[in-house]
Amino acid sequence: MAELRAVRVVVADDHQIWRSGLRADLGDAFAVVGEAADADEAIAVIRREKPDLVVCDLHMPNGGGIKVAKECGEQTSIVMLTVSEAERDLLDAVAAGAQGYLVKSTPVDELRTALYQAAQGEPVFSPSLAALVLGEFRRMHKGSGGTQALSDREREVLQYVARGHTYREIGAELFIAEKTVENHVRNILTKLHLNRKQELIRYALDHGIE
Repeated sequence: MAELRAVRVVVADDHQIWRSGLRADLGDAFAVVGEAADADEAIAVIRREKPDLVVCDLHMPNGGGIKVAKECGEQTSIVMLTVSEAERDLLDAVAAGAQGYLVKSTPVDELRTALYQAAQGEPVFSPSLAALVLGEFRRMHKGSGGTQALSDREREVLQYVARGHTYREIGAELFIAEKTVENHVRNILTKLHLNRKQELIRYALDHGIE
C-alpha cells in the first residue's frame, strides 16, 4: 500500500519560536515547505511554493492574516491560528477567504486533525467559535424585522456546527455531501459578515435572496 503524501505547509507567524514549535507539533503527516514572519513574505512564499495548506497568524506586520487570505485564498487552503477569539476577527477572516479559524490553545492532536481536514478542503473552526457564530445569527435575526437572511437548510447546518458536530456527521444527519455542508458554512459566515457591515440588503438584491 502506497504511503500518503505529506501535506505541504507554509507557516506564517511573526514569532520564530512559535513557528519552530508548530513545525515540531505537526508531525510526519505534514511537510513545512516555507516560513514567513509577515504578510508580504507569506504571500511571496505561498506563490513560490504552492503549498496544500497555509497556517497563518491573524496579527502579523504588513496586513496580517487577512491580507494573506485575500491575496492567496483562491490558491490554497488558509487556516488562521491565533489567540483571538473575537467574533469580528473570525468573520473578517472567513470573508477574506480563510478556510478555517483555530485558536492557539487547541490541543496538538486536535490541531493536527483539523489542519489535515482543512488541507482536504473542509472548513475548520474551534468549537467555542461556532457558538459565537450562532449568537451572531440570533442577534441578526432579532434585529431583521422578520427577514430571514439564512435558508432553512443553512440554519439547520449552523445549529449542528454550534453543537460541535463534524461536517461528515452533519452530512450524514442531513443526507447531504460533506462538500455541500462546507458550502453552507461558508455562505452562513459570509452573510453574517456582510450584515455586520450593513451590506446584507445589497447582497440579497444581487443574489436574489428574499
